[in-house]
Formats: sequence, C-alpha cells, structure tokens
Amino acid sequence: MAAADDLAFDPWDPAFVSDPYPAYAELRDRGRVTYYEPTNQWLVPRHADVSALLRDRRLGRTYQHRFTHEDFGRTAPPPEHEPFHTLNDHGMLDLEPPDHTRIRRLVSKAFTPRTVEQLRPYVSRLAGELVDALVAKGGGDLLTDVAEPLPVAVIAEMLGIPESDRAPLRPWSADICGMYELSPSEDTAAKAVRASNEFSSYLRELIAARRKNPGDDLISGMIAAHDEDDDRLTEQELISTAVLLLNAGHEATVNSTVNGWWALFRNPDQLATLRADHSLIPSAVEELMRYDTPLQLFERWVLDEIEIDGTTIPRGAELAMLFGAANHDPAVFTDPDRLDLTRADNPHISFSAGIHYCIGAPLARIELAASMGALLEKAPTLRLAAEPERKPNFVIRGLEGLSVEVG
Repeated sequence: MAAADDLAFDPWDPAFVSDPYPAYAELRDRGRVTYYEPTNQWLVPRHADVSALLRDRRLGRTYQHRFTHEDFGRTAPPPEHEPFHTLNDHGMLDLEPPDHTRIRRLVSKAFTPRTVEQLRPYVSRLAGELVDALVAKGGGDLLTDVAEPLPVAVIAEMLGIPESDRAPLRPWSADICGMYELSPSEDTAAKAVRASNEFSSYLRELIAARRKNPGDDLISGMIAAHDEDDDRLTEQELISTAVLLLNAGHEATVNSTVNGWWALFRNPDQLATLRADHSLIPSAVEELMRYDTPLQLFERWVLDEIEIDGTTIPRGAELAMLFGAANHDPAVFTDPDRLDLTRADNPHISFSAGIHYCIGAPLARIELAASMGALLEKAPTLRLAAEPERKPNFVIRGLEGLSVEVG
C-alpha cells in the first residue's frame, strides 16, 4: 500500500493538473490498484480493470438503494447541502437498478437515435455561424466563441428551453459540477446548493408549462414517456434528468473541443494532416478524447467485497476509476502518449461503459465533428494567439480559455 507522499499523483498540485499523464504511468507501473489516503480512495489506473469494473455489479454509483449511510460506514451529507443532493441523487447517473433501469428506459423513449440524428443540420448550421463570427473578427476565445455556445444551445434547444432563458444555464452547470471535484470546499458547496435551487425552480415552472401545452421538445417527450405498466417519471426525476442532460450534454463537449485544439496546436504535424484530409475528422474526434480525456476520474462504491490483484477491497470502500490513465495504457494503445489522428483501434473509455455509458455520446460526436469541420473549412489559418491556462480542476479537465487568431 503506497503512502500519499510516495506518489506523484496529487490532484491539488497545479503541475500535476497541468500534465497528470506521467503520474498515471507511475501508477500503472506500481500495480492494478493503489490506496490514496488523502481522499480515502483506491486508484484504478489500468484500462482492463477500469473497463471491467465499470460493468461490475458489485460496484455502484450509489449505495443508498441497499444501505443506509451508517450501515455503509459513511457520514450523511450536511443538511445544508440537501438541495444539491436531491437534484443529483435523482438523476440516472447516480442511481442503480431498478431505479436507473426504469428512468433510463423512459428517457430513452424521448432521447432516441432518430431524435439526435435529426439535430445534425441544426448543429452544423449553428457551428458554421459561430465560426463565421469568429473569423469575421479575426479570432477570439475559442472557448467562449465556439466551444461553449454550440453544445449549450443544442441541448437547450432539445430540452425546449427558450433562447431568452438560456443565459444562466452555463453558470448553473459550472457551479453544480464543482461538487464533482475531490473534496470540494464549503464555498463550492454553497454555490452548488444555490444553483441547484435556482435551476430546479426554473425547470419546475417550465415542466408545468409543458404539461399544459406540450411541444415537440425533449421535456415534453419525457413528460409523456411511459411504459407498459404506465410508469412515468416523477417531477423530481424530470428535473434531475433535465439538469443531468444539460450538464453532461455540454461539459464534456466544451472541454473536449478546447483540450482537442490545444493538443492540435501542440502537434502541428497532426494538425497539418487533418487540414489536408478532412475525412479524418471522425477518428480525430475519438483520438482527441482519448489523448486528453475531459473527465479524468469516475467513482464507484464497493457494494460487495472484491479482490483486485490479490488486494481485498472491502465493502464501503470507494474506487476512483482513472479514465485519463486508462486511456494512456500502453497495454491497449500503441505509443499512447503520441497524438495519432489516424489511430484505427481506439477503445477509449471517455464515455464510460456499462449501464452508465453516456446516453448523449452520439450527440457529443455530432457536435465535436461539426465544430471541427467548420473550423477546418472556414478558418484554415487558425492559430494559437496566447498560451492557455489550465482550470485548477482535476476531475473535469479543461482550459480557462483558448485565444486564437485567424487570417
């Protein structure tokens, strides 16, 4: 068992956050699982283990379907955090069967592949308009000018959130997602609680309006969705699902876009290859998500004792699945620290796996390909204008901005 000061893994160290991949290599070399005392978690860095454990039903995103906090040896969240947990804990990402199965089945009735595919022309048009505006002013911040507004607008359009109501969506999401970092501060929790209350209140009113006057949007579809037992989503499940779809529906896409272009600027040979052959866009999207993974860590609770490489992990423990480490595992990826947009065999796990595989993955791929295609076509001279700064977050990996020039 490794002591905390014996590891290069340090999620609060800016140098580690800037480039965690060397520390991941050390973890993979150390073994299949390593205890990390500062967060009381078991770190799992290898691709085969992460992939298998994401599908292992002895683990769960929650334990409350089987145990109380006391039974599980855990402390209940402070009462003042309750609005965040009510919102978060009723979303399918943090539920286990049978609730997860029921909610995902009902949501899937509205969030169909056909629904997503029908958005492709809208996504392409919006991406083109955003890039046109960037080119017209000779550059700007790729984060705020293209990467953010595209997926936020798309998921808001899907949900049926009026354009005039969309300004708070990104700030609400950012404040809520702050709670997914390791050991969030009380200030972070207070912001998440406030955002949870405000977002929930807004959606409660919107859902009431859609019940009276249904549209062809996703919220109306989820209200109407039912199964053969006439089972429907509760109002809290509707609210939590809408927030989850909005937050998950843009956070990864935003960060994949700016992380990806920053990687391309640092690898000019690969950027030149992509500019010469736009047919590489689909494989480029997959490789960029692998190369600098937007979600670095995903947690699982141990519901029933398991053993990993001779180490017994007891019930009540928490596993930290290191997606970024798994996506750079040389046992799976040839020369994993090299960006290769032509990489054919690319089983990255950036969209997770198992029952919690990202329901929005097809939409994210459409958005990433659309913005990349628009930038390659309309801004062929796009170049970096200033060295970007990393956000201090570890779990959700992104940049403060990405300043670019055109022309």
